[in-house]
Amino acid sequence: MELPERFNIADHFLGDRLREGRGERIALRLDDGELTYGEVERLAGRFAEALCGLGVRGEERVLIALPDGAEFVGALFGVLKLGAVVVMVNPGRPTAELAALIDYSRAGAVVVDAASLESFEAAVAGAASRPPLLVAGGDAGSHAAFVDDGSSAAVASAPTHPDDPAIWLFSGGTTGRPKAVVQTHRSFANTTECYARRALGYRESDVTISVPKLYFGYATGSNLFFPFAVGASAVLFSEHPTADVLFEKIRRHRPTILVNVPTMINQMVSHPAAAAQDLSCLRFATSAGEALPVPLYERWRETFGVELLDGLGTAEMWHIFLSNLPGAVKPGTLGRAVPGFEVRVCDDDGRELPDGEVGRLWVRGDSRALGYWQNAATTAAAFRGEWFVGGDLVRRDAEGYVTYCGRSDDVLKVGGKWLAPQEVESCLLEHPAVAECAVVGVENEAGLTKPVAFVVVKGNAADLEQELQRHVLEHLEPYKHPRRVLRVDEMPRTHLGKIDRGKLKEIAGAPRARREAPASPRPSGPG
Repeated sequence: MELPERFNIADHFLGDRLREGRGERIALRLDDGELTYGEVERLAGRFAEALCGLGVRGEERVLIALPDGAEFVGALFGVLKLGAVVVMVNPGRPTAELAALIDYSRAGAVVVDAASLESFEAAVAGAASRPPLLVAGGDAGSHAAFVDDGSSAAVASAPTHPDDPAIWLFSGGTTGRPKAVVQTHRSFANTTECYARRALGYRESDVTISVPKLYFGYATGSNLFFPFAVGASAVLFSEHPTADVLFEKIRRHRPTILVNVPTMINQMVSHPAAAAQDLSCLRFATSAGEALPVPLYERWRETFGVELLDGLGTAEMWHIFLSNLPGAVKPGTLGRAVPGFEVRVCDDDGRELPDGEVGRLWVRGDSRALGYWQNAATTAAAFRGEWFVGGDLVRRDAEGYVTYCGRSDDVLKVGGKWLAPQEVESCLLEHPAVAECAVVGVENEAGLTKPVAFVVVKGNAADLEQELQRHVLEHLEPYKHPRRVLRVDEMPRTHLGKIDRGKLKEIAGAPRARREAPASPRPSGPG
């Protein structure tokens, strides 16, 4: 995209809609009402004014820890208006993690909801810095309260540069501590144009709804920036998403685009009343965040008749750059490179590999981040010239469709051969008793890595370990079968809702007494 020297995404996604005469169009659809673009702009101005009163300056970080709703959107655009940098966090994270994040970001202020005020007071008390709290949605105690009295606040957007930092995102790996990825105003405009407008065809009449919450970059784009870019509207709700909640929101709001993840896709198709749900309002649904097994894709299509577009994005490239597209879906793949992005499959030395071989994913495009905050070594390793080189392993076919083969830190070498956990997981999901599963590598007594499967079963199925092992042996090469199958009530999750494979490795490698302890998840089966 050709961008002017001065460019602020607060204008690009919000202010420009008013200048186009769309101020009276519905921007947000909430459980308790609707907000127009004009009302969101006014709310953003009020937040900008309140934060300015707390001393927030341009380029300073501001933490936003709010539930999905009008206040989140107003605060986000208010921070951007000031030329400050948004740091979106899950308000439900443990207090110690919040305190560390406050220090890590050197935040100039924290915007919190009254319901989580106590946790953030403790976090600030445990941090070396003492940023002021701006409290929305209730009693602020001794802190500054955000009060929306309906008045306007004429706050012009700061004249930021396209390459100025705009939002911090956090890398969404399945192991290790998340890293802050510093993304620019340019990145958000670029992916919106390439992926949302050109590839997916977002349009003014669309109504979007998302399973992930807005603090997750996948949702920030698909359920806020993308609809706002075309004058469409987004459905927001604060409840924890469940299949029942999603079905109710879809009945009420009749969205045209559903932003989904494999975990919820599985819950929706497995719901006892799935066949009775009317999802005919949807033009399509998207899937990202985790691998989408072919059996799950097929169950979704058979149950709801709605196209499901799997894709891959990273915080380092902000959003989706590989995707299946309407009318061009190849199940089991991530699709092809979104026009405007280029991908390569390379060996460890950076040499491009021929089609069909597994290698590391390289990607370039105008949505590449500046790097990782306070982590020069990791930045140098991952950001190579125009390219971003992460830990994703993929395979590309002759038509350009890319298949995900796992992350370099998840892929296992078993008996001298490489094993992608996703392949075993897809096989296990074909068994009628398996609702969800994950495969990790664990060293045995001899120090050799062997695959161990964790499964969530449907209903009250009995011990299935040997049956599931036989199932894999019947469909895959023998070395790929899980040496143990541990049953759990639910999978542990990372801060972004992905399966926490590091935690599963800890559980699988723990002594038998610990594995049988009454904790969640609770594995069972022989050790």
